[in-house]
Amino acid sequence: MRKLFFTGRKLYILTIALEAVFANRFRSMLTALGIIFGVAAVIAMLAIGNGARQEILEQMKLVGVNNIIIMPKVESKMEEAAKESGQGKQATEKFSPGLTLADAASIATIIPSVAKVSPEVVYESVIISEGVSTYGKVSGVTPDFFEVFTLPLERGEMFNEDQLREGKAVCILGATIKAKLFPHSDPVGRYVKCGSVWLKVTGVLQSRAVNADISENLGISDYNNQVYAPIQTMLLRYRDRSVVTTAMIRGGSSGSVVIDGGFMSFSSSGGSDESVANQIDKIVVQVKETNLISQTSEIIQRMLKRRHAGVDDFEIKVPELLLKQEQRTKDIFNIVLGAIASISLIVGGIGIMNIMLASVMERTKEIGIRMATGATRKDVIFQFLSEATLISLSGGIIGIFLGMALAKIIMEVTGILTIVSLASIVISFGVSATVGIAFGYMPARKAAMQDPVTSLRYE
Repeated sequence: MRKLFFTGRKLYILTIALEAVFANRFRSMLTALGIIFGVAAVIAMLAIGNGARQEILEQMKLVGVNNIIIMPKVESKMEEAAKESGQGKQATEKFSPGLTLADAASIATIIPSVAKVSPEVVYESVIISEGVSTYGKVSGVTPDFFEVFTLPLERGEMFNEDQLREGKAVCILGATIKAKLFPHSDPVGRYVKCGSVWLKVTGVLQSRAVNADISENLGISDYNNQVYAPIQTMLLRYRDRSVVTTAMIRGGSSGSVVIDGGFMSFSSSGGSDESVANQIDKIVVQVKETNLISQTSEIIQRMLKRRHAGVDDFEIKVPELLLKQEQRTKDIFNIVLGAIASISLIVGGIGIMNIMLASVMERTKEIGIRMATGATRKDVIFQFLSEATLISLSGGIIGIFLGMALAKIIMEVTGILTIVSLASIVISFGVSATVGIAFGYMPARKAAMQDPVTSLRYE
């Protein structure tokens, strides 16, 4: 019975507090503004952070798992490296074969921590089929390429051993190329002309979306807008840049455009630009364990330096490490933004405390009447603390909806991915409730400490 009386008493006091809040709607709403904007800001900032984290995870999928990318270094970078090393012109005169299939084979056979090695040759070309043409890239790859980058086939078959070994005229189409050349038909078994060579289509890749900024920063190609042929097919039927030809020896001193096998490439002074010096354009190395990436990249660096006669004509990128560094930078940025947004909650709490203190002064006589009619100090504390908490919670609820709307607006206007998580809503709402209780206690205690006799005489 006593428990029921206690519960009924608290419920009655809570009703009085609720009536007091609604009796001063405008003032209560102004009091809650700090909480509203604080909660909204926290949710929006956490949504931006979650979106950035999701983008990093997507990028990780695009670059593959535990990959190291080896690419030729452009001439300007080689000259800068030579100057920094103090070797000057002498370093640039050393002969280096550039990136070759032999480099890829050595990495695969010598380094035990390597799981897969995917060499790649890329040319740009006009691609034609049945009178329809489009512009894209033709890449010479091995089946390991599709496993390293997790590129499954939508239909058809992968290259077989005979096609790889003998350089057969076969290919696999990216989703965009397929949509342009064969929008309403199955391309498997049909032919496309890439440059001057007809290739038989054996398969089509599933579509894979790639952000333009990601592809530029990490050297990732648009997988959809490419035709993939066996790497031996590219070297045998199109061009093997490691073979010295009469035309290369007779190359003039002025730059010229070279058309070879239907592909276009620019030959600079002396015919020794970066594209000619390297047999292949890229080597992607997949490491067995994540913790071996740094050590493996260092070993590859030393190995290739020896194979290239000490010439630093290649660069090694570790996308996973770059992405993790980017993630750390974004995390720090998000923490700073979250801390700034949290200041709004503190300011809102101070606003609640100030308004409640003013309310105590205004309602001094009311407090005296309540205490004279049997209300205890705990009842008064509970009443004013309930008012502060109700204002804070209502502000928190409004702030949640405002934060979700703000996150949506940010994504629509700026294109930044935002993800509102349940955790961010719970955290922000919990903080708003805590702020209401923490900053509402002092006014509530001041109200309870009033002398009933003095309060009754207060005008």
